[in-house]
Amino acid sequence: MATFATDDNLKEYEPQILEYGIQEFGSTVHEKTYDDLIRLLNIKWYPNSQYTTNNISIVGGGEKLTNSKLNSNQWVRAACYHVLAYYIYPRLSTFDPDGDSFQNKMNYYKQKFEEEFDLILRDGVHYDIDSSGTFTDSEKKSFHMGRLVR
Repeated sequence: MATFATDDNLKEYEPQILEYGIQEFGSTVHEKTYDDLIRLLNIKWYPNSQYTTNNISIVGGGEKLTNSKLNSNQWVRAACYHVLAYYIYPRLSTFDPDGDSFQNKMNYYKQKFEEEFDLILRDGVHYDIDSSGTFTDSEKKSFHMGRLVR
């Protein structure tokens, strides 16, 4: 199954992540993060991206994005933040009411993920609509939130 990031990518953001008793997190958490990011894109970006056609005869109103058309390099940082916040630090935290360092890091990476996801949407999601293998300017559509698009 596809992933945006690996354990090696995580070490760039948290060099000591494998020193907490879990020697590797495996591909499962990275696959879950991949699925979560695709789901978020299908909800927040793709319906408004102007790559889709709306068909009211289909329940849900349209189609889903093609995962292989995304530039996976664009999503490495967001995937690292997401896997740390939603899958790794919750495993390590004791969820003490007074908080613990893992819970603090989990909250920190949740915030960083939200910021990174928002920045990618604003900058433009690289989506290879013609499957050419390159991303032209027209294939880097930003998410126009709160702006009139004509």
